[in-house]
Amino acid sequence: QDPKYKLQFHELQDPYSPDPDTEMVRMTDRDGRKFECFLPKKPEASPLDGANETEATLAEISRRTPEELLDVLKDRCFHRHEGWWTYELCYHGKFRQVHFETSKKDKKSQEFVLGVYDAEATARLHSSTPVLIQKDPRSQTAALKYFAHMYVNGTKCDLTGAPRETEVRFVCADSGMLLISSIKESPTCKYTVIFQAPMLCKHPLFQEERQPWLVVNCNSVSNDEYEINREQQRPAASEEVSSGNIEMLPPSTTSSMDES
Repeated sequence: QDPKYKLQFHELQDPYSPDPDTEMVRMTDRDGRKFECFLPKKPEASPLDGANETEATLAEISRRTPEELLDVLKDRCFHRHEGWWTYELCYHGKFRQVHFETSKKDKKSQEFVLGVYDAEATARLHSSTPVLIQKDPRSQTAALKYFAHMYVNGTKCDLTGAPRETEVRFVCADSGMLLISSIKESPTCKYTVIFQAPMLCKHPLFQEERQPWLVVNCNSVSNDEYEINREQQRPAASEEVSSGNIEMLPPSTTSSMDES
């Protein structure tokens, strides 16, 4: 798949130092600020990719199910803090929404169980396929593969009269971190959790969804410096671009964009 790009902006006093053969593109935002952006090289596919893993190891990974790869999470709980609430997800256990009193350490003042892991409900969810696909509403083509667990029979919902329940979606993530990346409630008292699980990236069903991320480093330049550099490098293959539709972020921050 084509790579995605992150834009990294650098201040005048702390510019990015590119490699000599790095392609440079000049950009101007809608406010007239000048930038020189250095394009990374796309990684080339190599027939030796994955050569560090033996064929036996690859075969073993292929035989293991996503559930088996997730076994390392057993007896572990993960937390996410969102304002007033703390969410606690215990693998094969409970998913809770808790508020702790700040004046008394570990003193719970409110608690809702958003579901308890149910193996049968999970099996029904995967009756037709081991890996499900979450469509991206912002794109007609983009999708995210996930392996889900069902957490049911939570605290009764006052609005619907039914027990709360949650679908936990485990996704491949290149970050290398185990974490709850998002929690959404829709419809009322029914929740969807996205959990980043790097171990799933080892499974063939998830590998095809992985996309490389490349960083485009952009240096802020003064108008005088910009004009001097433009004259000095005019014979080069660099291209001057007016990027009026690019969202400019503060220095030392990143944004991301898909390659069109």
